[in-house]
Amino acid sequence: MSEQPITADEDATFGVSGGVSGGVSGAAARMRAAREAAGMTLKDIAETTRVPLRHLAALEEGNFSALPGTTYVSGFARAYARAVKIDEAELVQQLRDEIGEAGGLGHSPYEFEEAVNPARIPPRWLAWTAALIAIALAAGYGIWRMQLTTAPTDEQIAAEDNSASAPANNAAAAAPAAVTGPVVMTAADDVWIRIYQADGTRLYEGTLKRGESYTLPDGARDPMILTGRPDALAVTVGGQAIPQLGPPERTISDVPVSATALLARLKQPVASEDNAGAPVETGNAAAATGAPPAPMPPRQPIRRAQPVVSPPQPSTGAAQNAATP
Repeated sequence: MSEQPITADEDATFGVSGGVSGGVSGAAARMRAAREAAGMTLKDIAETTRVPLRHLAALEEGNFSALPGTTYVSGFARAYARAVKIDEAELVQQLRDEIGEAGGLGHSPYEFEEAVNPARIPPRWLAWTAALIAIALAAGYGIWRMQLTTAPTDEQIAAEDNSASAPANNAAAAAPAAVTGPVVMTAADDVWIRIYQADGTRLYEGTLKRGESYTLPDGARDPMILTGRPDALAVTVGGQAIPQLGPPERTISDVPVSATALLARLKQPVASEDNAGAPVETGNAAAATGAPPAPMPPRQPIRRAQPVVSPPQPSTGAAQNAATP
């Protein structure tokens, strides 16, 4: 698209504030002519470039002092040029030349710097804050996942050993007589486990990926498990689901996982956390059990005991005097 010649009267002169006085600059006139030739309004340009409408109007009027900063003049001009299909580099250079002439006179504070679509650039502090938050979240999640999928330390094993071994031994003692079916452990999430016999022989040690399974060998002697995530294991005996081997995300060790010990867990009563261990008053025992209250026995009259008076006994000296003739 050819440019219209600019007369001396139409040539733009810049005031001290960096704005245009006495007319519209050649670059500004070219932008408006290109927009009108494209059949677009300033609102259309604003929707296409996402540059605020008031900034586009300032560009077309050559009022650069109304723009938010020096670096935005170049970015807005490039976005405008792309919208109206004119050479953006040529338009930016033309603006440079016009504002540079005013700067050479010592009246314009504008210094052109290249900007990449400044209308879409977030504040620098916001970008840094978002980046730091993302790094902190990623690091925290990585540490948490590493703790759950790696082998527990000796300190963790010692801390959890006493609490886990007692209920496990009780489960083995209450096991049924006959048991059939394989013991299968399926990982609901990535989980590290160690399966070993009572004599210390390791049957398996490693990380089960999500969906992977481990089947206990038939000849295992008193097999036990060590893991830091018992809640990530789905255990079955002959296809029958077994309750979780321990509380979520707590290390358990020396927990028997034979078919006999696991099936015994199905027969353990589940005590209520709210009422377990709470004493029941005698008067409320019937209400607590749901049974009708027992009838009270009839009250018997109380008989007061009569005092028993013993006859006086003769003293030893009196008895001896009576016996002497």
